[in-house]
Amino acid sequence: MLIKAGVDISRLNREIRRALPKIERVYASYGFELVITSTYEGNHGAGSLHYGDDAIDTRKETKFERNVVKDLKVGLGTAFDVVLEMDHIHIEYDPD
Repeated sequence: MLIKAGVDISRLNREIRRALPKIERVYASYGFELVITSTYEGNHGAGSLHYGDDAIDTRKETKFERNVVKDLKVGLGTAFDVVLEMDHIHIEYDPD
């Protein structure tokens, strides 16, 4: 797993932190390294779970992005939302 310069994963809450190995395995299954591009830093929408330390953004690999998203949704389960954005994949712990 790689972490983009300036990104801090130390504040991530337990559930999203425990999901990191699963996320990493999905990326590895497609031959890519997981790159975390954002946690709480940066500009996110009002009410974003990034600010509550329950969300990460990851680099998307264009060739397999839809398969990665599908596999992440299955692997992480219904307590997580996985959203394919224009330039990244957003993953958040949101059990409600």
